[in-house]
Amino acid sequence: MRALRALRRAVPTACRSSSSPSSSSSSPAVGRPRRRAWEASLSPLERVRRLLPPEEAAAVSRCAAAPPPQGPEEEEEGEMDEMAATTAAPRGGVVEAAGALPAPFRVGELALAELRKDHRTLKVMCRLASGAVLAGPGGILPHGDIIGQVPGQVLRTSAGKRLLLRRPSLEEYVLLMPRGPTIAYPKDVSAMLTMMDVHPGDTVLETGSGSGAMSLFLSRAVGPKGRVISYEIRGDHHNLAKKNYRHWRTSWEIGHMDEWPDNVDFVLKDISTAAADMKSVTLDAIVLDMLKPQSALPVVHPSLKQGGVCAVYLANITQVIDLLDRIRTCKLPFLCERIVEVTHRNWVVLPAKIKNCKSGQMVETQENIEEPPQKEYEEIHIEDQAVLKESEYNGSLSDDAETYHSVPYIARPSYWQEGHSAFLTKLRKFRPLLS
Repeated sequence: MRALRALRRAVPTACRSSSSPSSSSSSPAVGRPRRRAWEASLSPLERVRRLLPPEEAAAVSRCAAAPPPQGPEEEEEGEMDEMAATTAAPRGGVVEAAGALPAPFRVGELALAELRKDHRTLKVMCRLASGAVLAGPGGILPHGDIIGQVPGQVLRTSAGKRLLLRRPSLEEYVLLMPRGPTIAYPKDVSAMLTMMDVHPGDTVLETGSGSGAMSLFLSRAVGPKGRVISYEIRGDHHNLAKKNYRHWRTSWEIGHMDEWPDNVDFVLKDISTAAADMKSVTLDAIVLDMLKPQSALPVVHPSLKQGGVCAVYLANITQVIDLLDRIRTCKLPFLCERIVEVTHRNWVVLPAKIKNCKSGQMVETQENIEEPPQKEYEEIHIEDQAVLKESEYNGSLSDDAETYHSVPYIARPSYWQEGHSAFLTKLRKFRPLLS
């Protein structure tokens, strides 16, 4: 080895650099020490493999034969190519997976756009139409840019604001649809449906169609085989409830594979004069949402099945007392099981802002330095477009907020809490004892 090193040092640098790679690969250069054949032709991996025992050499060969690891971009491209090839393949399982994806937006259906601003959410609902635009505080977005897109995508307005586009839920539609009288809020509707224990296929009577909020939830609860009979005494409320119900059904049928059941019969009539109509109907449950429900009980209770529930929606406790007193004096076959006021407690969870002060650290949130909101929802109706402002933080973090508890958080009840909406009274029909 010493002689070899001395010989290499003796060779001039110019002689070694004058030979090109092509010539050196075929024959050794003049003045360069002669290498062994396996050193000149084998790769470094092959050289190491020949120095190892046979078992370890086989493992090295298997590792060399394996495909090289892919980077993040190559992996993503490979997954996209594989997904495209799988989608194109006519296999049964792939067809089912593709059918699970939401259908793109089409003309005539409802679209809901969410704009997040200052830890709050602004919701805008519109009915898609060719040539129309979605206008709001975040700018203008043509309906043509929404039509054909899959729900769940983020689009930018003319002002550069990002909007999350999706289909509205029934709760959001009820809060955003045009209304005449005050609607039954979803939190109260869910409690009443639980009270009545409504099943698919039931027949339910509703007195007081209002804007059609309760009718929509009852329609979904009873299903295609069920039936909802909704009485309304005012013509404007009757027409508005029918219109809201029809718009929801139309939008649902456009954006979904199945149809929304057409199972609500809207009747423009005073329920106190409908005794003859009630004789031919057997009711599984009754919903009373009217100013004086005690006037309807003598008419509707004969049609209610034994053990059936009548849920009454009343604005104040004085009306509850009047209802129970009328049941007692008229000896109606009803037992009052529950009187409930449904309340929700809103919470705020926000990343804290830490300010270094002389006396120590002060932790505050964005809501600490702002005035507490006065209303839960602020609605603006512009032609066939509705805007809903949620005054509370919706639990989503801003884009630049760090996660995994890298910043402190503040969690506490909100300054603003949902106010009182109604008292829900649960009446159950019983069979009187024979004297």
